[in-house]
Amino acid sequence: MKRLLFSLFACLSFLQLVSAADNYSGPRDYFEIRVYHFATKEQETILDDFLKNAFLPALHRNNRKLVGVFKPIANDTAADKRAFVLISHKSIKDFTELPGKLNKDKTFQSAGAAYINAPYTSPAYSRMETILLYGFEGMGTLVTPKLNGKKSENVYELRSYESHSEKISQNKIDMFNKGDEISLFNRLEFNSVFYAQVLSGSRMPNLMYMTSFNNMEEREAHWKAFFADPHWKTLSADPNYQHNVSKNEITFLRSVEYSDL
Repeated sequence: MKRLLFSLFACLSFLQLVSAADNYSGPRDYFEIRVYHFATKEQETILDDFLKNAFLPALHRNNRKLVGVFKPIANDTAADKRAFVLISHKSIKDFTELPGKLNKDKTFQSAGAAYINAPYTSPAYSRMETILLYGFEGMGTLVTPKLNGKKSENVYELRSYESHSEKISQNKIDMFNKGDEISLFNRLEFNSVFYAQVLSGSRMPNLMYMTSFNNMEEREAHWKAFFADPHWKTLSADPNYQHNVSKNEITFLRSVEYSDL
């Protein structure tokens, strides 16, 4: 009975999040972040081949024209290596119907055979997780960053902000929308890719966003300007926006050569 009540509560909370978000005006997409965990070079080769030659082309055929594929800069020394795939969906229906469409896509099935049919004795990855997000009111769609440096030096900064409760998390989201933090990022040219509320994932309540830079030196200079900006000093000192983050995590990424971003 307790498990049933917990499941019902979780479903209700999810529906409330979606319903509340749907009250906002303007274009806002749902984002999916797939995180593939892998350990060996063989797994990485299978994943790259699948993503490049099967998954991304299939997503493009299904009107997902802007798909990001990233790997953490720390992958080389990490025991648990990861690959991040960022996908945009126009609706929850698009999100739920995509797997069925891929199952019927013969081109996808053929191009991704090594990944799809990987035996349990030699899996293509150690674990896969999916994070479902909903774009912020202030910026609800994916944006292609305007980077002009070497792709091998570009830095994508993925930030995750957890909060103590759903109400407090909404307060942090309000800082970006009502507090015009997004406008501050835009004015300082952080080349933001997305801002979104996590609807479903292993870390909740949570929001995530991604900014991008030509290199790490540029990243450091931008954040120095951010913290020195009068608007940020006023916003961060506002009594209405205090103590609204319980944990934050930063992941530095680089886009792979076949990524749309």
